[in-house]
Amino acid sequence: MRVITGVGVGRGAVLGPVARAHPVPHVPAGAPAHSDPEVAAAHLAATFDAVADSLQERAEAAQGTLRDVLHATSLMAKDPAFASQSTAKVRAGTDPALAVWEVAGQFIDMFTAAGGYLAERATDLASVRDRVVARLQGLPEPGVPALWRPSVVVAEDLSPADTAVLDLSLVLGIVIEKGGPTSHTAIIAGQLGLPCVVRAGDAASLRDGDEVAVDAARGTVTVDPDDVARAAVRRRCQSLATLAEDTAAGATSDGHAVQLLANIGTADDAERLTDLAVQGVGLFRTEVLFLDASTAPTEDDQAAVYARALTALGDRKVVIRTLDAGADKPLSFVTQPGEENPALGVRGYRLIRTAPGLMDAQLAAIARAARQTGEHPWVMAPMIATVDEAAEFASRARAAGIGTVGVMVEVPAVALRAREVLAEVDFVSVGTNDLAQYTMATDRLRGELADLLDIWQPAVLDLVAATAAAGLDLGKPVGVCGESAGDPVMALALTGMGITSLSMSPASVPGVRFALRLHTLDQCRQIAAAARAAGSAARARAAALALVDPQARELLALD
Repeated sequence: MRVITGVGVGRGAVLGPVARAHPVPHVPAGAPAHSDPEVAAAHLAATFDAVADSLQERAEAAQGTLRDVLHATSLMAKDPAFASQSTAKVRAGTDPALAVWEVAGQFIDMFTAAGGYLAERATDLASVRDRVVARLQGLPEPGVPALWRPSVVVAEDLSPADTAVLDLSLVLGIVIEKGGPTSHTAIIAGQLGLPCVVRAGDAASLRDGDEVAVDAARGTVTVDPDDVARAAVRRRCQSLATLAEDTAAGATSDGHAVQLLANIGTADDAERLTDLAVQGVGLFRTEVLFLDASTAPTEDDQAAVYARALTALGDRKVVIRTLDAGADKPLSFVTQPGEENPALGVRGYRLIRTAPGLMDAQLAAIARAARQTGEHPWVMAPMIATVDEAAEFASRARAAGIGTVGVMVEVPAVALRAREVLAEVDFVSVGTNDLAQYTMATDRLRGELADLLDIWQPAVLDLVAATAAAGLDLGKPVGVCGESAGDPVMALALTGMGITSLSMSPASVPGVRFALRLHTLDQCRQIAAAARAAGSAARARAAALALVDPQARELLALD
């Protein structure tokens, strides 16, 4: 028995045999040129078209986030620069497969150097490259073969196209050697509720048929698990299944209410929440509407999407966040080129400085969707830094006809001035990832700095607590909609600070609900105080964990 470590996604565990993905095709560096370069170039152009069509067919057969990312990947296969630069190399005497490989490598290097959202897209571009090369070489497409029994899928990485063809009825879990918590694989695994471990480099040694136990809560893959490890996985599965049947509202054991909400990105996501035990949506990210568009979506198009989401959630709470683009999510039609530090530049609400029409159209669309459905969405703006910005956004939103208006707390300046900001708006919601990024001066996408980005950093905890205290004093809601809300230990600490709602991936809700029910509000306050008294992130979590009910620690694998 040996243990491979990585980064876990979710709290699930699973036991099963490995099914390895087919490797990517090999392209020899000295491959000879085609005897007729013009014929070879024409064949290559047709191959690009065939791959694009195949990906688009899969997109049309998929749903939700998967459909969106597959469509985006198909657009990469249609990208004229990729295809034309490759065919130009062929006409100049390069082997077609080698030409594709070299051109893709240049783009991948460029995307990786750019970092952020573009770096995450490098995997999608490599997926297009590998499919084109495999077709040129007459090989089956790389990726996961047809599954014939329930299996744990193991791969170097999985593209959206790989994921799209998986028979999910036979996928027990996913382990990938590369990727990260924000990769497509991790997002889709979380959306589907599949136990997943990413960045598990030693998984390269796994072979078809190896028996493994995947523990997403601990980020481990145990090879050839013994009876004790197998029994632990079975207990976790049974316990989580039981928790998922609980649909009660979130509350501590002594009845202090804490709303348990979901983070979503599309109207499809909202429609999938119908049968899940969440009390609404605490963060509806609207960027998906904009990111793959070459021009801004119209007010009509936006209103239709918002109306679908509001209709799906009915009278449950829905908090819509206005466009959060720029930085790691650039828009082709509005992002300023050449910003040296985009995370500190024109992003989120700051886009109003150069493109005020975007904000006004979005607010008008939300208001129209509210009128059409008879629902009452809450609306909040990202990347607010001053009291004046909060007041300005509130004025615009109310003028558009929106009744409940708030802002995100991501910039430390807003946390420090939370009382004045809350005087201008109806609520605030803390985005813990960005708040930690700006507090600790740490790029949230740089994995080697993850220790600084830790939400348990005492300075970050102090800013969250100061914001919550302002809300308590003024009697206004203060939520948390960063993924940290899905950590059961952090959820207890946040409740103890005075946070009134916790929004997370839907799969995280049962564990947080269970943890809350085992503790009183006073115990939560003690957990929060212990964490804030510690001198480092590691000691803060350890101090909080020491006060958590042993039953929660055991069942949710919180150690």
